[in-house]
Amino acid sequence: MFAALRMLFVFVLLGAPAALVGIPWSALRGNFRTMYRWGMGVIRLGVRFGGIRVRVTGTENIPPGESCIFLSNHVSNLDPPVLLPVIPGMTSVFLKKSLMKIPLLGTAMRMGKFVPVSRGHSREEAQKSVEAAADALHSGLHITIFPEGTRSPDGNLLPFKKGAFFLAAETGAPMVPIVIYGTAAMMRKGSLKVYPKAGIGEAVVRFLPPIHPADYASKEELMDAVRSAMERALAEPVSSVSAS
Repeated sequence: MFAALRMLFVFVLLGAPAALVGIPWSALRGNFRTMYRWGMGVIRLGVRFGGIRVRVTGTENIPPGESCIFLSNHVSNLDPPVLLPVIPGMTSVFLKKSLMKIPLLGTAMRMGKFVPVSRGHSREEAQKSVEAAADALHSGLHITIFPEGTRSPDGNLLPFKKGAFFLAAETGAPMVPIVIYGTAAMMRKGSLKVYPKAGIGEAVVRFLPPIHPADYASKEELMDAVRSAMERALAEPVSSVSAS
C-alpha cells in the first residue's frame, strides 16, 4: 500500500500545479507539447517513487517519423503509467469517456486530443471516436490503444475490440504491437495495493515489429496478425527479452 501512496503523492503534489500552470500556458501558446512533457515527467517520477523499475526493449521496431497506432495487452492499472512515458514523441489515447470528467486532468486530456470511448457505444459514437483518432494521427500524434478494452484477469488476451482496426484501415498508419510483462503481479485486478518487487521485479515494455494495414486484405486479417504477434511474444519467457 505504501508504494501506491507514494505514487499518488507524486501525482497529486506535482500533477496539480503542472496542470494549473500548463493548461493556460498551452492554451495561450496553442501548443500542448510542453504540457505533455510535464505530464509524462510527473507520471515517470510517480512510477519511480512507487519503486517500479521499467525496462524497455524493441524501440528499434518503431517506424521513425511516422504517426503509429500502438496496441498493448492490458493486465493491470499500472499499464498506462508504465507505458505512456516510454512511447517516443506524443501519443493520444483511447480511454473511458468518464475519465474526461476529472477536473484538470480531463481538460488536459481534451487538449491532448485523447479519444473518449463509451462502453456499449452506438455505431455513431464509434465512428466519432475513429474520426477523432484519425484527426489526432493526421496532426502528428501517435494513438495508443488497449484493444481488449479491459484488463485480462489471467494474462491471456481477451477478444479485441475493432475500433483500432477500423482506424488503421482508414488512415493506413502502421500498427506497433506491444506486450507488457510484470505489472499483473505488481498491482492485481481489483486491488489498490502496489507490490513493486512482485513477480519478475520489474515492468518490461516490449515493442514488436510494425504491422502495415496495406499488407492485409481485410480488417479481420489485420486483427489476427496483431493478435498472433502479441500471443507469440507473451508465450516467450521474459528472461529471453533483452533490453534495447
